Formats: sequence, structure tokens, C-alpha cells
Amino acid sequence: MPSGTCIRIFPTPDGVVQHAARTLRDACSAHRERRVCIALSGGSTPARLYRFLAEDFRREIPWERLEVFFGDERCVPPEHPDSNYRLAHVELLSRVPIPEAQVHRMPADAADPAAGVDDYEDLIARLVPTGPLGEPSFDIVWLGLGEDGHTASLFPGTAALDVGDRLVAFNEVPQLDARRMTFTYPLLNAGAVVQFLVLGGQKAPVVTRILGPTARKSGADLAPAARVRPAYGRVEWLLDREASAGITEQGLLA
Repeated sequence: MPSGTCIRIFPTPDGVVQHAARTLRDACSAHRERRVCIALSGGSTPARLYRFLAEDFRREIPWERLEVFFGDERCVPPEHPDSNYRLAHVELLSRVPIPEAQVHRMPADAADPAAGVDDYEDLIARLVPTGPLGEPSFDIVWLGLGEDGHTASLFPGTAALDVGDRLVAFNEVPQLDARRMTFTYPLLNAGAVVQFLVLGGQKAPVVTRILGPTARKSGADLAPAARVRPAYGRVEWLLDREASAGITEQGLLA
């Protein structure tokens, strides 16, 4: 699969989620010989995608052929309202015929955090095919984007940004007084397709910061999301018209 970054702008949020859903369908068609490995995200935009998959796209996906993981998680029990797993379970996983054993919740609430990280890394290494970099390579990783430029639980100024020897890490987030479990850059950047789902005008400034003509291409001050750049896969920025306002006005895209 060719590497690179693709920016796709859709007139409405529906176009964003429909494209993401078609990407999953196409991955299942391309890999009929094995299960398709995907990583889910939390947040309101992925929730819209999950509802579309469960309601309008349910018959398009061979659910029994998926292995489902999570790109990050809060340190809360799975039934907690803030849990990314709970969001995905309510909006999607409980509504489609995917075997429970093929849904792999992040153990962010583990009593032994180090063991939880080790266990999730081992699970990923066992079930996710290895890519050209020698790391497990997810077929699809869905990510959101925070107004501060964070993605997954890789927040500005936090220690996990510099983790290069692990696939998964716990990350202290002082600005939220929180601790999260998250995929690290080595795992994100081994992905075959990484899709950012970004909706709404409130995200336009950070989209412009990352994708606009004055965006920095290297350096320590990059927004965390800007450092997601798979070497052999591709990044797709799926934006609705409002989220793309800053870059379209600057003439980057028609």
C-alpha cells in the first residue's frame, strides 16, 4: 500500500462517517484470508460512525472476521460513562454479531498498570499481523483530534510522546489530572490505514495548524497528531466542510 497523507473534505459529517465505513468494508474484501484488525477511538465523532455502522451499514461488514482493539482508554471500569469501551459497546459492539472473544478491551483499570500494558502488547503482537517495519500493523486505526492537537491519549507535553520502545504506554496527563493508556507512535505509525475523523468548526484552527501551508513538518513543537505519519501505510484526514475551513480558504484544497 502506498505511503502518504490524503486529505478528504466532505460537505457534511455524514460523508466522513460513510467514507470510514467503506474503508472497513474494503479492508474486509481485501483480506478474505484472515481477520481484519481495527483500533477504535472514543469521542462524539467516532460515536456517529459507530451508529452508522450498526444501523445503516450492518449488512456490509462480515463482523465475525474482525479483531477489535482500542487506541486509548481512560483509567475507569468498562461500565463507566467515560469509558471508550463503553461508548463503542453501546453504539456498535452490542448491536452487531461480532464474537465477544474478538473484542479486546484495553485494561486501563488494571490493578497492576505495568502488567496491563504488557498483556495488551502481548495480545496485539499475537493477533495483529506484522507489517514492513516489523511491528504489528493494524489494517485500520480510527483516531479523533482534540482542540489542543492531541490524538489517542497522546497529549501535548506528556511523557508518552517520547516513548519509542513500547507499543502501548500509560500516560500521565497533568492538564486533565488524569492517567490514560494509549497506543504509542511506533504502533500508530506501523498502521496500514490511519484515519482521523474530524468534524466541526471548533476543530478548524487545529486542523489549519497541522495541515495548513505554514504547518511545521518537523520539530518538538509539532501537535501530537501531526506526528502520526506511517512509513509504509497512509494517513487519511477525513474532514467535514466546517473543520476544513482554514485550509480551504488558504487554497490548499478545492
